[in-house]
Amino acid sequence: MADQSTAVAEQENDAYEYAIKVEDAGPATKKVSVEIPQDRIKAKMAEQYKEVRSQAAIPGFRVGKAPQKLIEKKFAGEIKDQVKRSLISESYEQAVEKNKLQILGEPEFENPEAIELKDEGPFSYSFSVEVQPEINLPSLTGIKVKKPKIEIKDENVDQAMTNLREQQGTLVPVEDRGAQAKEFLTADVHVKIGDEIVEHGHDAQIVVRPGRIAGINVEDLDKKLEGIKGGETKTFTVTVPDTHPNEKIKGKEVSIEVKAKDIKRLEPAEVNADFLEGLGFADEKELREALREQMVERITFDVQQTQRQQVNDYLVANTTFDLPAKLSDKQADRVVQRRAIDLMQRGMPREQIEANIEALRGGAKEEGARELKLFFILQKIATDQQTDVDEAELNGRVAMLAAQRGDRPEKMKQQMSKDGSLANLYVTMREQKAVDKILESAEVEEVEVAKDGDKKAE
Repeated sequence: MADQSTAVAEQENDAYEYAIKVEDAGPATKKVSVEIPQDRIKAKMAEQYKEVRSQAAIPGFRVGKAPQKLIEKKFAGEIKDQVKRSLISESYEQAVEKNKLQILGEPEFENPEAIELKDEGPFSYSFSVEVQPEINLPSLTGIKVKKPKIEIKDENVDQAMTNLREQQGTLVPVEDRGAQAKEFLTADVHVKIGDEIVEHGHDAQIVVRPGRIAGINVEDLDKKLEGIKGGETKTFTVTVPDTHPNEKIKGKEVSIEVKAKDIKRLEPAEVNADFLEGLGFADEKELREALREQMVERITFDVQQTQRQQVNDYLVANTTFDLPAKLSDKQADRVVQRRAIDLMQRGMPREQIEANIEALRGGAKEEGARELKLFFILQKIATDQQTDVDEAELNGRVAMLAAQRGDRPEKMKQQMSKDGSLANLYVTMREQKAVDKILESAEVEEVEVAKDGDKKAE
């Protein structure tokens, strides 16, 4: 009998039509107003009191037999809150479903502290939500795309061999002179504002080249450290970017004090039998062929990315719609995640990416509006195409990234799932598949790449 009563109550809930009004409230934003009449409130209150009474264990009464007045006195506040939450949940879901609102983010309730059930009269509340913009897509066939034609020459393979020799090289102490470009320092580093030390690091490993020191990007770091000897100290001033995570120093001028302890230079490995055997190659020719194949894969990926970017530029330039008014920090974070994933796919180690988060974040807010617009466009295209990424494809891409880092795929997937980058990888892959489908019908023109980097028609 109880099951039958529950089923009837659920049917009544499904059939009830709430008074819902939906209005435009700005770009891709809706204001939803709901009014719930007193009879609906009383019905829900009675339903809730009945449920509580059937389960309440009150001293002196058998379970389910306590007087209604006692139940009302003891549980009135708790039941009223429960009914309020239930009414808001039901009417909110109905507003979203019946008006087909594709909601982005969380609703923002108007005067939430004032949303209370009254003893008499109707119950009203309103909220604003950002929704998926209405998008009219341009033509997606016959888009003109230029495809860079890149030839791998012997000198490119020579450079790859040099890079490999340096990676496998040995650091040799330098004692008879000061540091030169691309050499390695072990140093104590102090960052100061006036006489106050705000950051410090001991036995820091520094490469004498433009880059970061103490988490701060210094474009001419090689010039500032050139000639420093073991035991010497050099001090220079820089202005910290506004995007730096340390509130104490961002946007301020600081002095950086570097006390060198030792200097080492890189001595590239010799290409001999031990070198080749350690890498798993029979001879130098086999190694050079492998390097060439690796370069072909990388160039193929870069060319594909270049073509995708041209499609993206076309879509952004030829699609007009209003964006939600609030571009939150989450969107800037998404831009950073997308940049980080792109660098991972290019083979940059996670540790190096994390060390350059500040640089990745630079300009992210400005880029956020374009990225958000492109995100909406590509999601609509992927939905229209019924494009998706299955578990096998996602696992395959994770395995590829893990191989580049020398990590285990399952460990990497777990880490990416934890920090949110796995979800971003899924979105990125889905967007790439959608764009690649557009490229199938594009008008592709091959162009050569001049030595200075400028493209010229073939």
